[in-house]
Order: sequence, then structure tokens, then C-alpha cells
Amino acid sequence: MKNPAPLSPRLGALPVQNGTLFRAWSTVARHIEVCVDGQLTPMQALENGIFEVTLPVHARARYHFVLDGQDTPDPYARFLPDGLHGDAEIIDTRQFHWQHAGWHGISLHECVFYELHVGTFTPEGTYASAVQKLPYLKELGITAVELMPLAAFPGERGWGYDGAAMFAPHASYGRPEDLQAFVDAAHALGLAVFLDVVYNHFGPDGNFLSAFSPSYFTDRFQSPWGDGLDYHEPHMRRYITDNALMWLTEYRIDGLRLDATQAMQDDSDKHILQELAEEVHSLGGHHLMLAEDYRNLPELVTDFHLDCIWVDDFHHEVRVTLTAEQDGYYGPFEGGAAALSHVLRRGWVFEGQEWPLEERPRGKPADRLDAPNFVYFIQNHDQIGNRASGDRLNHHPAVSPRAFRAASMLLLTLPMTPLLFQGQEWAASTPFLFFTDHHGELGKLVSEGRKQEFGHFEGFSGDVPDPQDAATFEASRLNWAEQNSGEHAQTLALYRDLLALRRSDAVLKDSRRDTLEAGHRGDLLWVRRSDRHGVRLLLWNLGATVHMQDVELPHPIPPRLLIHSEGHYRDEAFTHGVLGQHEAVLLAGP
Repeated sequence: MKNPAPLSPRLGALPVQNGTLFRAWSTVARHIEVCVDGQLTPMQALENGIFEVTLPVHARARYHFVLDGQDTPDPYARFLPDGLHGDAEIIDTRQFHWQHAGWHGISLHECVFYELHVGTFTPEGTYASAVQKLPYLKELGITAVELMPLAAFPGERGWGYDGAAMFAPHASYGRPEDLQAFVDAAHALGLAVFLDVVYNHFGPDGNFLSAFSPSYFTDRFQSPWGDGLDYHEPHMRRYITDNALMWLTEYRIDGLRLDATQAMQDDSDKHILQELAEEVHSLGGHHLMLAEDYRNLPELVTDFHLDCIWVDDFHHEVRVTLTAEQDGYYGPFEGGAAALSHVLRRGWVFEGQEWPLEERPRGKPADRLDAPNFVYFIQNHDQIGNRASGDRLNHHPAVSPRAFRAASMLLLTLPMTPLLFQGQEWAASTPFLFFTDHHGELGKLVSEGRKQEFGHFEGFSGDVPDPQDAATFEASRLNWAEQNSGEHAQTLALYRDLLALRRSDAVLKDSRRDTLEAGHRGDLLWVRRSDRHGVRLLLWNLGATVHMQDVELPHPIPPRLLIHSEGHYRDEAFTHGVLGQHEAVLLAGP
């Protein structure tokens, strides 16, 4: 298809000099009224299905639209204090007084992402309480906080991937100005803030776009969640691009993580992903776009100009290495030192081979991508929460604290962009479960569907926690009190050391992909980083005890120990040392 027509007018409740301009678009309604604080006012019908009226009302007033006599919430609402089916509140984001307006973001190679869910990150589950943890994240060595989706979703609690009103920050976490204050506080500490956004579908409850016009959606494409979004339709296209720009300009978010971009099917001449990247990058400063996309397609970066891609393959190889799991999408991965060295050299595993789960080729070679274009992780919300019991990698009986720390050491000494999930840095004991708060029959369907989902997984033979039960949500809250005791404290100390070294070490700071080599000798994985500043060599022993004097590698082994995954040694020669199973060391040399 040719590109869509020029962008349509902005819709919703728009603060203007003398009050608020209410504007709606519909292809089905003959008459539209706006009801503000109980007062009904007709809107003037203009050309091309536009209805509008300006009223002398201001921020904090409540409103909804009335389509041919039918009360209808505004899908462009900027805040829904009473939920998706209640009145919207007029919001003027210009009223917030920014204290750190000179912030310009950070570059991709500086990013160390920390993914968090506002509702479970702190006991209170609010933006305001999360602000109190920002100095901790700064001290830990995090540079970029990534918030799971904030767009208003059904009920009080949920992950946010069933958002229905994309312009309205979810009310349970606080007011819009509280979110602005969170971002301002992060910037004051030198922390960037990223937001996970879902532009491939809407949740099953509370989205009213189709009440205004069914042409927002199309049957040309199907997604796992129903009819596809029609990005060729100018109003849907602007819904998406305006939403992205709102987060980046009005809330001063530094970048967006785009959920499941493989589901954003678009037959326009210019793909919606490319237009989003152009719009975002035109803002200036360091505004970054991350794609979650399992297809291993380098053109997301090279052609569509997104900045980086979440790489499942690295996670899967690490998980299979440590657990030997073969259920589901872990089946095609081999694990072990050879497999790990391969994924590090190639960036990802599948680059055109058949993907058995779909019986078709998956991926292309990633030779044109640089190391920061790959977002690597050993945990994230999906890889934990989509397990029946929400168990983290460190909860698996086969994964000892020693093994978890060694895997963490691999992640944080690579030139790829690392991502941590909340609590990972101290090997949190709390799960991260799938939780929802749907009402009525939909809630029952979600509960039953969750039980059926894991029937074919051998490893998930026990009871599946009910996502609708409030206790499932409460169990997912982090327990901050545990982080300074026992194995948790030792793991946290290692993370602090690794992230400090990542900032200070001249070789590790060099994020060019051509500084990286990887290989193996039996069960010993070696990863070599080298540039004009010297050599850094990571060794991770996946097998029996190794005596260093017996190790032969393609390059000389650097003599000086920088860090040991178990903290037994610091700044001493390790040439004649011993490396136990699932221990890792980082060595330095000229």
C-alpha cells in the first residue's frame, strides 16, 4: 500500500489558552456530545468525521463523550482516575515544573538496563515509593531504568501488556505528575528512564476506539490477540506516533522498548516501525528505540533504524546450559561452553536455520550489527513470569548460587547491552508471577486459561497460581530486607563490583564488537576482550575443577586477577590457581 494520508488532527481533551478543546473522530456516529462534570454540550460536526468544541474548563475537570446517545470513554484520555470505564480527567502536563530540564539522555553504549514493575518493585507499588529506590540503583551501577508498561489497563493490578488507553498512565501507580516527578528525580541522578510500550494490540477490556470507528482495525492481518491494528489508517498511525512522542516530550522519557514488534504488521510503503524511529530520533538528544523481536532480523536496526534488539537466544543458551531444560522453545538450544561461545561470536544463534517450532527459517546473520545493538539478559519479566510458578533462574534446583553468579559475570563483562530484572542483583527469593485483575467472566477465563497453558510442559506439573488471586500479585513484591544477608549479600556485592568495573575498566568500556573473541576448551568457556588498552579474559568453568597451569588457549593467559565470581581473590596472580565448577574469573594483562 502507498503511504497513508497526512497525519490527522490530534484528538481527545487538549488544553488551550481559553480552556479545553475537545475533539473526536468517528466514521459511525452522527452526533457527538461531551459531558464535562455532568454538563452535556453538543460538539460541532466538521469535515472528515471530526467533531469538536472548546469549553472554558480546565485541568482536573472530568469528562466523557456521548456517541448518538451512548456514553463512551475517551480512548485518547490522558488520565482515568476511576479506571477504563470511568470518566477521564483533563490533564495539562505543561503545569509540571521540571527541575532538570537540561538533561539530554545517555548513549546506547552507556546503557545498563534495569527492568522493573512499578506495582511490585516496592511495598507501596507507586511512582513516589520507587523514587526512594533510585539512589540505590545509581549506587549499584545502573544507568537506565526500564519501566514495564504504564498505559491504563483493566483493574488495579497487572503486568500492563493488556493496556487499553495508551495515553493514560495507570492510576494505581499515582497521578501523571507523580510519573513526571519520578523521571525528573532519575535525571537528577544521571539515570535515564525507558518505558515499555505495546503497539501491537489492545487489551480485551476497556478500549473504545472501535466504538468511534472500526477502521482503526483490519482483518488484513491477524495477531494472537485478534484483528490487527491498521497502521495504514491515518488516525491509528497518529495514535501510535503521537503516543510515543507524548511519553518522550511531556514525560521526558528517554526511550521506548517496543513490545513484540514481529506482531506489528504493516503494508504501508513506510513501515510504522521506521516512522516511529524517525519521529523519535528527530527529537534530538539520546532518544533510543528497543525492539523485542524473536525473529533475529538485523534490518530492524540497519533499515528501520531502531537502536537495539532484545536477544532471546543468549538467554536460552545460558538457561539450557545451567538447567538442561528442553521444554518448549528451549528444545532447539544445546547449551554448554561450545554453544555459548557460538552465540557470543555470532550475536544470536538462529541466522537462517529452520526454527522447529514454526517449521520455517528464522533469522539472518547479524554481521552488520555492533555489540550494543544486542540487548542480552539472563532474566527478564517474560522469562520468569511466563513460567507457571514465576520462578527465577536462581530458584531452579540445578542452579546453585555459584552458577548464578558466574552467569551474571558473563553477562556484565560482555560489550553487549546488559539488562537486569528487578531483584536479580541479589538473587531475590521472591517469584515474579503472572497476575491480573479482570472482572466477571473475563477473569474466570484468564484463570482457567493459565491452568491449561502449562498442561504440556513436563517441568510445570504442579499447581499454577491463579493470576486473579490478589495473593499472586502480593507474592511477587520484592523483599528488600533479604538483600543484605547470606548468599543474597554475596551476589549483590559481585554485581556492584562488576558494574563498577564495567564503568572504570578501559577495555571493558570499549563496546566495539570486534574487540570480542570467544571459544572453549572442553567445558571451559573463554571470552577475550582486547584493544589498545590491553587484554581482559573471562573464564567460566562449566565442568570439573580446572588447574590453571593445565589450561591451553589460543592466546596467552593474562596474569592478573581482576575479579572472581566467588570473591576469593582480588588483585593477585592466578596463573597457578584453581577454578572450581561454575566459577568464573576475569583476568587482565597488557
